[in-house]
Amino acid sequence: MKNNVIKLFVYGSLRSGFKHPAYEYISRYFMLIGAAKVKGKLYDMGSYPAAIPTQENFFILGELYELKYEKEFDWAFEQLDDYEGVHPENNEQSLYIRQQATVFVNGETTTAWMYWYNAPIYDQPLISSGDVIEFIQHKSKL
Repeated sequence: MKNNVIKLFVYGSLRSGFKHPAYEYISRYFMLIGAAKVKGKLYDMGSYPAAIPTQENFFILGELYELKYEKEFDWAFEQLDDYEGVHPENNEQSLYIRQQATVFVNGETTTAWMYWYNAPIYDQPLISSGDVIEFIQHKSKL
């Protein structure tokens, strides 16, 4: 797999299966590579998920995308940063931070940008499957 392309790993509302309006934006600037996972723990924050990196044997399931046109990097990621609350107003702490992570896809590893939660996790429930969509579907059946 080429490593010189710009990739994005998403695990929440930006996934295609989530059917969120923000996915239309993703599909305009990014091309789906496929299902992927990263090492991390996923927590239910109520109205959104929170991903925390870990060295433990936990994985977050999501999708890997490739930026269609490298020249659109600044614009595409500026919009995503705004959506994810990376640049808060009034000296507030950012809700998420964008960092590069090792992504496992199709039996290989690559590097991609992703959004990690940027605040402490207290008593929020762990999404043990690592899959937000599966978790929401299960929760809605209860």
